[in-house]
Amino acid sequence: MCWNTGCIIFDTASLSINLIFIQMIAHTGIPVGNYRKAKKFYSKVLATLGYKQNMEFGEAAGFNDGKNTDFWIGKNDKGVIPLHVAFAAKSKAQVKKFYKIALAAGAKDNGAPGYRKEYWPGYYAAFVYDADGHNIEAVFYDYEK
Repeated sequence: MCWNTGCIIFDTASLSINLIFIQMIAHTGIPVGNYRKAKKFYSKVLATLGYKQNMEFGEAAGFNDGKNTDFWIGKNDKGVIPLHVAFAAKSKAQVKKFYKIALAAGAKDNGAPGYRKEYWPGYYAAFVYDADGHNIEAVFYDYEK
C-alpha cells in the first residue's frame, strides 16, 4: 500500500511490515526579480511552515525545513516566468497562518484557506501570488475527511 509520502511493504518471508519513505524531489528553486525583497518575503512566509533561511550564495538563498535545504530562490536577470510551488503544512492552522502572513508581507490572494474537494476531499490549502507572480501554496492533507 502506498500514498504520497511512503509505502507499507509486507515481507512474507519474515512476516514483518516495513515502512519505506520515498522522497521524489530533493530540492527545487524559483527565479526572483528582486532578491532582497523576495528573501524577506519567503523568510517570513516559510517560517509559518517551519522553514528557516540557512544558506546564501550571492543572490541565492536556501530554506531548510528542519531536514534539508529543499527550497531555493535566486535572482534571475533574464526575467521571471511565474511558477507554482506547493509546500506541505502539518495542520490547517499552519495553512491559515501561512496565508495571513503572506498577505501581510505583500502577497496577493489566489485562494483563501479551505478544502479543495475538487482535488481530493481532504485537500486543505491556501494560495497566494508573490511579487513575481509565482503561485505559492500551503497544503494540509486531512486524512480524516
